[in-house]
Amino acid sequence: MKVFIVDTTRCNGCYNCQIACKDEHCGNDWSPYAKPQPETGQFWMKLHEYVRGNVPHVKMTYVAQMCQHCEDAPCMAACPVEGGIYKREDGLVVIDPKKCSGCMNCLDACPYGVIYFNETLHIAQKCTGCAHLLDKGWKEPRCVDVCPTGALIFGEESELSERFGAGETLHPEFGVKTRVAYFGLPNKRFIAGTVYDPKANEVVIGASCTLTGDGGTFTQETNHWGDFWFKDLQPGVYTLKIEAAGKTKTIADINAEKDIGLGDIPLE
Repeated sequence: MKVFIVDTTRCNGCYNCQIACKDEHCGNDWSPYAKPQPETGQFWMKLHEYVRGNVPHVKMTYVAQMCQHCEDAPCMAACPVEGGIYKREDGLVVIDPKKCSGCMNCLDACPYGVIYFNETLHIAQKCTGCAHLLDKGWKEPRCVDVCPTGALIFGEESELSERFGAGETLHPEFGVKTRVAYFGLPNKRFIAGTVYDPKANEVVIGASCTLTGDGGTFTQETNHWGDFWFKDLQPGVYTLKIEAAGKTKTIADINAEKDIGLGDIPLE
């Protein structure tokens, strides 16, 4: 059974995966796997950008999203045509372009919103996992093949079971088991800042920072730029205590429901 692994910590936002998908499917008829993808309006592989934090403490996270090839795919259950949407022996879920009636039930049923409707051909379309290439001997889909950083991985679940099992499901609240595992999803928070001495007009290196709140208690020292970065925090409310050279500063009620950049913090 095939699986995908998406490691967002390795993604640099090059968009190669999204472009390669368009290149493979626009203008190409891969029947019986898929009819040509329209040049606009559909992204069977789509890269989502998340700008996190506040200037100057900002991080970018890119999340590649394709069909999740669910175990009990809601789209399959919603399709009124027998065999209109089917699961291959390798686990990939495919819409049969010849059998699709264009009822659009699958679009409504897909919780991830990754099924598109081709107005010209009057059929539903989505990622096939490049099944047409796999059946010709390719080891991986085009999106994985062109990824320069190793952020996308594709292969047999039996060979990737340990890493695949350690990943997260995208939107677990949807309640479906998928064949795509994610690492580094932006569902954890960070609190960052720069500590400086306003009298010396210099950053403070080695200041002790203690963060306490809903997610626990964490400590670290400011680096050579006077920065601290508390990462992978549970959303919640926190209190930050900074200590250095006999000086103390406390910042309470930091609401980390989103990523927080506290900016420059004077230690007086």
